[in-house]
Amino acid sequence: MARGRFISFEGIDGAGKSTQHAWTVGHLRQQGRSVVATREPGGTPLGEKLRALLLAEPMHLETEALLMFAARREHLAQVIEPALARGEWVVCDRFVDASFAYQGGGRGLAWKKLDILADWVLGDLQPDLTFFFDAPVAVAQQRLHAANGNPDRFEQEQSAFFERVRAAYLRIAAENPTRVRVIDATQTPEYINKALEKIIATL
Repeated sequence: MARGRFISFEGIDGAGKSTQHAWTVGHLRQQGRSVVATREPGGTPLGEKLRALLLAEPMHLETEALLMFAARREHLAQVIEPALARGEWVVCDRFVDASFAYQGGGRGLAWKKLDILADWVLGDLQPDLTFFFDAPVAVAQQRLHAANGNPDRFEQEQSAFFERVRAAYLRIAAENPTRVRVIDATQTPEYINKALEKIIATL
């Protein structure tokens, strides 16, 4: 059986990636695809417990990064790798790029340490396609504040943090032009839907 396809969705909080993640899952299912919709951190019972800790509990930067990759290792073993082996499509709300953007860019953890963790946990596995939903920090924060009355500890960060996260995502996109597609998240949902549809068709 042919290996399935793996699509990840990335962006700073408030950029709209989760909305487009849900749309893409529905679009692929309408096409008759077997789709596993999942998210990080999380995606497994253990991963969701780690997610609750990561989004609520203050912790050392390296502890945060290690827990993110621990949840990811479980996610890969229990969900992503088996689904791909079955020929299914995996559509994931955040993946490893988020660790480089948030713990690396936002928090300032050395990328060399993240590279070591990524090599250990992922091996050669990478998404076939990554959408980075790019929006100015001010726009994303305005959306976030309008939609979320109970922000987690990442969403509570200041603008400078998200500027660093966004810069890290743009660096990742520049270094991986065949995998990462930058989507202007300030466009209308309908415009973005059509752009995603055209790109996904290439898979």
